[in-house]
Amino acid sequence: MDIEQYISSGILELYVYGALSEKENAEVYKVLKEHPEIEQEVKEIEKSLMQLSASAAPYNPESVFNRIKEKLSLTDKETDVIPITRKSTNWTTYIGWAASIALLIGLFIQFNKNKALRQQVVQSQVEQQLLKGKINVAEEDLSKVKTLLSVLRDKDVLQIPLQAQKIDPTAYAAVYWDKEKQTTYIDVAGLPTPPPGKVYQVWSLKLDPLTPTSLGVLDKFTEDGTKIFSFTNTNDSEAFGITLEPEGGSESPTLEQLYTLGVVES
Repeated sequence: MDIEQYISSGILELYVYGALSEKENAEVYKVLKEHPEIEQEVKEIEKSLMQLSASAAPYNPESVFNRIKEKLSLTDKETDVIPITRKSTNWTTYIGWAASIALLIGLFIQFNKNKALRQQVVQSQVEQQLLKGKINVAEEDLSKVKTLLSVLRDKDVLQIPLQAQKIDPTAYAAVYWDKEKQTTYIDVAGLPTPPPGKVYQVWSLKLDPLTPTSLGVLDKFTEDGTKIFSFTNTNDSEAFGITLEPEGGSESPTLEQLYTLGVVES
């Protein structure tokens, strides 16, 4: 964006005066948040407007009243000895001042109302976008759940329960292995939240000799509400295990941190 050209276009003045449409207001508001120098320019325009109004019609009732008294020669300096020629009061000037003050007050009230309305409109638009995002996430979750249900109910998908090991007797997990599609689903709702700097790693195992192959790490464990993860599995797995490893995973499983283990039934 050419910031100087945008500032000189006049759209910021229209924004301050409340002369833009709701859509244009929202667009200008977005630009303000992205470019601090443009936001500063808006503040300067608002400041200039206030200074102009103050210089055009300063609201000082006491000063105006004193001037009126002077014009009418009603001050304490008036005596009976010295005759004073009374000049006709220029009421048109004062009426003009009063009208200017009333007009400026009205403009400021309207300006504040328009500003508040713009903020409400922008806030409403932000809330609508957030709601739309939540709906999209909910739809994605629903689609994911439907996919998982179809997998769990497929009679050709192997179900392998993973039993707790010594490190945590309360832990449990389950594997759903679709051999045809070479996909393995891991349900880890029964595992505790890993400590900071640690992740769970899933292993496909050959038992004789023991040969582990990593299927992947559960680095999104705390973020995934379903606690069901899928991995590509092209191995001829004989068992599955889950260990707790340092962030990023390990080349081979840390057996002292083996949480669950399950053997594929022949």
